[in-house]
Amino acid sequence: MKTTKLNQLICLICFVALSGTTLSSCNQTKEPERPNILFCIADDWGWPHASFYGDQVVKTPAFDRLVNEGVVFENAFVASPSCTPSRNAILTGQHIWRLDEGANLWSTLDKDIPVYPLLLQQAGYFTGSWRKSWGPGDLSAGGYDTIHPAGKVYNKGFKAFLDDRPAGSPFCFWLGASDPHRPYKKDSGRESGIDPNSISVPPFLPDVDEIRSDFADYYYEVQRFDADVAEAIRLLDSIGELENTIIVMTGDNGTPFPRCKANLYDMGAHVPLAVRWGKHIKHGVAKQPVTLVDLAPTFLDFAGVEVPTEMTGKSLKPLLLEQNRNNQEDSFVVYGRERHTPAQAIPSMDGYPGRAIRTEEFLYIINLFPDRWPAGVADGATHPMTNFSDCDNGPTKSFLMDNYSNPKYHLYYDLCFAKRPQEELFDVIADPYQMHNLAADPDYQNLKDSLATLLINELKRTEDPRILNNGIDFDKFPYRASYKLNTKEVK
Repeated sequence: MKTTKLNQLICLICFVALSGTTLSSCNQTKEPERPNILFCIADDWGWPHASFYGDQVVKTPAFDRLVNEGVVFENAFVASPSCTPSRNAILTGQHIWRLDEGANLWSTLDKDIPVYPLLLQQAGYFTGSWRKSWGPGDLSAGGYDTIHPAGKVYNKGFKAFLDDRPAGSPFCFWLGASDPHRPYKKDSGRESGIDPNSISVPPFLPDVDEIRSDFADYYYEVQRFDADVAEAIRLLDSIGELENTIIVMTGDNGTPFPRCKANLYDMGAHVPLAVRWGKHIKHGVAKQPVTLVDLAPTFLDFAGVEVPTEMTGKSLKPLLLEQNRNNQEDSFVVYGRERHTPAQAIPSMDGYPGRAIRTEEFLYIINLFPDRWPAGVADGATHPMTNFSDCDNGPTKSFLMDNYSNPKYHLYYDLCFAKRPQEELFDVIADPYQMHNLAADPDYQNLKDSLATLLINELKRTEDPRILNNGIDFDKFPYRASYKLNTKEVK
């Protein structure tokens, strides 16, 4: 990279740090006072698995419709690449490190922390949820004994919710799914008509039939979720509520493959995101990075409900109503991870904490304990999975483990499971799958230092205990899974 380009980037980053990210003035059209809100979230659906992002195999017509009739985000990121903390952050509009135990998988959520569905409910919205909204974990441990943070659970789905809605009431519904979370029915993708040979495998994984078939099974479940959203859109249209409903479609973290879910790289934290609201939102593409932490204040803003000061996200309403989204001032988002599973050696309950900052062009990661294993130990973990338990079991993981000693595949094994340096820096334009760490490259030291400063300042501003050293230890919180952990070391 030329020195001139580096200097331009550093100046731009410094300008953002000093002035804060702003949006150009927007041409706001008059909108109804209180739009309905339909939030559709998949379980483990990540970038780039939709046609807009360049995938030519997976079919997502519902998502494509939202893209063509609303705003699609090129750079949307979760708060954490792990189910429970990601969903906690969406509900609360706060970064995970502000949620105490809620920063971990299989945790809880403190009832005293405001959540957008219940705030909307208090403001007169009819609220509900279907299938996976919050979790996994134990809500009762946080004080949720009689209510649910995503609204009343409707086991019979969105239609039952709509049938139950009082006439004239605006609604807020969380349409969840367990797709495309593992396990998959083997060869379900191929049997559905998906051709594994047409699938492009990420370059950090071997391009072999077994892994392509595993991706085909994943694609099949992505398509099943997309069909659920298409049916919800049809229902809205049938009752005349489609044009006054804000529809959001996204995923809670990246795809459940090695080096993806539970990792701070793009295939763990980068997710599809599209928003439609009839004629009120003009079709367009938003390139600037945003975080799903922003959704709660966005929903409250559109509904005319005051946004609690605790929320660290910012409303996307000005951006969504903007006429021209291609010339936005550069911005950044921050995110992180704490304990996904107790994946280190028995009897450790430690996680693999890290923090990241992402601009349109660069990703910088701090691995806070580089002596730990990023996906867990190869054998003998406290988690009952025992082998790399921060990575879901499946054919791809098994292939890497089975071929560990094969020189042809060992590089892939290391990319997915080996220890990592404390700092990682990637040019995501030239290196979209983050294969080449630039953190030690002398030509990038000034840029790396600038990004590190921006990240640390933002973590301080949002009161991250890892930075403030205020006595909160995320590794000490309980792991509230129903299954038993290992207590005896492997000999």
